[in-house]
Amino acid sequence: MKFNKLAGFSIASVVLFSGVGSVIVNSGVAEASPAFKSTRVATKAESIVASGNFVKQEKATRGKAKIVNINGKRYLEFDKAFSTSEGPDVKIILHRNSSVPLNVREGNYITLARIKSFKGAQRYAIPENVNLANYKSVGIWCEEFNATFGYASLQNV
Repeated sequence: MKFNKLAGFSIASVVLFSGVGSVIVNSGVAEASPAFKSTRVATKAESIVASGNFVKQEKATRGKAKIVNINGKRYLEFDKAFSTSEGPDVKIILHRNSSVPLNVREGNYITLARIKSFKGAQRYAIPENVNLANYKSVGIWCEEFNATFGYASLQNV
């Protein structure tokens, strides 16, 4: 009789705990081990260096730009609300002045990259040798027609 109760308890334990995790049987006693282990996720060290909202120059341009420092690397980011008109040879530039004129002059800006998308969130790496203290705005600029679509003045945070 004792044997039947013990066997019944072990079988019930296996059935009961088998959905929870792996089952360990040791000397006729069933025991459930945890199904999930806690995992520590490393968070990236991010700080906002400067930010500003886009304004129209030649074409309607909206959204927010910010310069962030992530684990020692700097990026220019546009938020998901960013949008501008499409055009040929459109570039992302950093400009020395807090506003970017319609037509830019050589020596007043640096080109970061060709635009990735005319809408939505995006990120551009800023080279280590760029002194951000020398640049006060970001522009969306068509090189072919030397026309600034829009810009954002960058205010230090």
